[in-house]
Amino acid sequence: MTPSDKRLPHSDTPQGQAASPRVSPGEIRSGPPDPRGPEARAALPLRDRGQPGPRRIGFLLIPGFALVAYGCAMEPYRAANDLAGRALYSWRHASPDGRPVLASNGVAVLPEQGIERPMDVDDLFVCAGGNPAIFDDPATLAWLRAQAARGVRLGGISGGPFVLARAGLLSGHRCTAHWEYIPAMLEQFPELQMTRTIYEIDRDRCTSSGATAALDMMLALIAAEYGRPLAHAVAEWFLHTRLREGRESQRMSLRERYDIGHPLLLAVLERMERALEEPLSRLELAAIGGVSVRQLERLFRAQLGRTIGEHYLALRLDRARALLRQTSLPVLEVALASGFASAAHFSRAYSARFGLPPRAERARALT
Repeated sequence: MTPSDKRLPHSDTPQGQAASPRVSPGEIRSGPPDPRGPEARAALPLRDRGQPGPRRIGFLLIPGFALVAYGCAMEPYRAANDLAGRALYSWRHASPDGRPVLASNGVAVLPEQGIERPMDVDDLFVCAGGNPAIFDDPATLAWLRAQAARGVRLGGISGGPFVLARAGLLSGHRCTAHWEYIPAMLEQFPELQMTRTIYEIDRDRCTSSGATAALDMMLALIAAEYGRPLAHAVAEWFLHTRLREGRESQRMSLRERYDIGHPLLLAVLERMERALEEPLSRLELAAIGGVSVRQLERLFRAQLGRTIGEHYLALRLDRARALLRQTSLPVLEVALASGFASAAHFSRAYSARFGLPPRAERARALT
């Protein structure tokens, strides 16, 4: 979605939606004005990338892509151009059918092309969201493989790594994705060198876990291309006061997530989250904390408002829900991967928690 206040006349965009016109990077002037004068702009040191012309960036937008992640990926390039006072980057968009593509919030974006021809770019980022596990378009996957064969550097944003993995384009590379997608990706593609970091840049593959992590990855790419001073200037323009390293964790610490500070309880919670397929007994969890089962139960009730069993069951059912929505694993295998010994027990617990049986969840995810 090109940042502009202009709107297109009625076209193929779905009713009630507005798509932005095709605007060249030199015409884009969104965001806050650059407060520096021409002299200060000229003083910004830029590394010579050794190639003429702007670096060409492409975005493949998969229906249901996350608009915030896409914005965090695209806007740093626009800001780099404005801050440098010249076109360091240019960009184009594609969708699988070449038609306007809806983001997860219903906003339509107008692409310049479909996949009927190659995209003449240096970097191509796949933006996906929602449930990327159900995207399995052979033509799009083949197009991505052809782009890789042409030497294009490929990247994935949020659910985009799922699409790249399905195309077989992440094998042999470190990669990451949004934490919600990682369990399903590892079930489907166990050979992946998956991390839980905010982004990974490994040779000609770049993957980001989504949202603001995309901004951090693009800042790292800008720094590698034109130097850290430009990356710092872009970060400051977006009030991003710290350039995060790729190796940083995606999720809040357990202390922040649960808003608790008890070290014993935090140690037990950490082990519970790592042992979902083969749940630990209450006795084993108490031994980790060095307390009795009764003492541990009191801690759970006082700090979390639920029993050990209730909390463990909720964690396992959340894992099961993600696997049902994002994989084609049989329901029994989902049950086993979530720590349930029988499909009947799994179905009862799942229905009680989410109001529908596992098979109905699977069917709904595929529609």
